[in-house]
Amino acid sequence: MKFVDEAIIRVDAGDGGNGCMSFRREKYVPKGGPDGGDGGDGGSVYLEADTGLNTLADFRFQRMYRAQQGQKGMGSHCTGKSGEDLVVPVPVGTVVCDADTGEQIGDVVTPGQRLLVAKGGFHGLGNARYKSSTNRAPRQCSPGTPGEERSLELELNVLADVGLLGLPNAGKSTLISVVSNARPKVADYPFTTLHPNLGVVSPEPHRSFVIADIPGVIEGAAEGAGLGIQFLKHLSRTRLLLHLVDAAPLDGHDPAGDVRTIANELSKFSAIREGSDLAQRERWLVINKLDLVPEEQRESLCGAIVESLAWEGPVYRLSAVQRNGTEALMFDILNYLEEHQRPSGSL
Repeated sequence: MKFVDEAIIRVDAGDGGNGCMSFRREKYVPKGGPDGGDGGDGGSVYLEADTGLNTLADFRFQRMYRAQQGQKGMGSHCTGKSGEDLVVPVPVGTVVCDADTGEQIGDVVTPGQRLLVAKGGFHGLGNARYKSSTNRAPRQCSPGTPGEERSLELELNVLADVGLLGLPNAGKSTLISVVSNARPKVADYPFTTLHPNLGVVSPEPHRSFVIADIPGVIEGAAEGAGLGIQFLKHLSRTRLLLHLVDAAPLDGHDPAGDVRTIANELSKFSAIREGSDLAQRERWLVINKLDLVPEEQRESLCGAIVESLAWEGPVYRLSAVQRNGTEALMFDILNYLEEHQRPSGSL
């Protein structure tokens, strides 16, 4: 499944209806007095989280959304009909910002949640509202106020419990394919993964979590190199990061150096993206592709990587392609997530 994760749309709320200036005109009723009614309120624009959507692709074809205007007031104290609100469905996890100011308006993270993005105009007042003891025949009425108009930048942050990090060809796609129902493309060349993949991992019945695989991050990603940096935002809602490293890279890279490269890019990303704490997120080291290392060298190689990094967190040794060590890792993740439940109402 390919994610379309950004879109810019225009939303226009409805204008309020103008008030009416009218006087009662009825045979045999002299001095009928003012009877102009108020206008109707303009419709507002809401975004609503819809579980049936998983991309922002629809917004490539329709970019303008306009709510109904309020009707004008009428005589005989008749109030104009209010405009209907417009509800625009968006995927769960959509962040909404004002495209002109960059201000974050809000985000929708629970199914059915609604976010007001453009308020409808207020109705105008009819001349009957201005009647007083000193002004028996008012000839003024007020126009309705304009509805809000905004350009919105929509950004989809996929909702996953666990995110996979690593250089291209670290084995992330292979891992997610063997532990979940996801079937990403797997090949032996860099940047095989070009868009995020989600998979549901269920180590045992009625216990599961969602794992996300993003394109590989390379050195200089924070400055625009490679593909991964534009997808790092997808990991902003995860509770745990798995940092995969190739134990035996074909190009002879130092595995510990590869880990430092990603950690450095996380720090840069957190610095340039306000509110991001990816660099401080719980992160486990996963040394992958041990099937390519002679058995007698595996322990010393893993020990050297951990020692070089001075790694203090959990460390896992596995071969995703042979499924060695994957089951134990998935159970440990499940236990960790259940012990560290996301607070109610948090992101």
